[in-house]
Amino acid sequence: MPMDANEIERRIKAALPDAEIEIRDLAGDGDHWAAAVKSESFRGKTRVQQHKMVYDSLQGDMGGALHALALQTSVPE
Repeated sequence: MPMDANEIERRIKAALPDAEIEIRDLAGDGDHWAAAVKSESFRGKTRVQQHKMVYDSLQGDMGGALHALALQTSVPE
C-alpha cells in the first residue's frame, strides 16, 4: 500500500520538528511524490547529509511503501 502525503509529512516532522514541508503528488497516483523541506537542522550540512536526514525519517520505507520521492532541502533565510 502506498504511503500518503500526511504520513510522509508526519514522519519528517517527527524527525525534524521545526521543518516547513510542502508535498506534491507528481503523477496523481499517490505513489510518486515531491517534497520541499526547510529546516534549521540542515544548516552546515551538505545536501547529501540533508537528504539522508529526510530519508532516515522515512524509516526504511523508501523504495517500498514510498516508491519515489523527489526531494529539495533548504535552510531558513
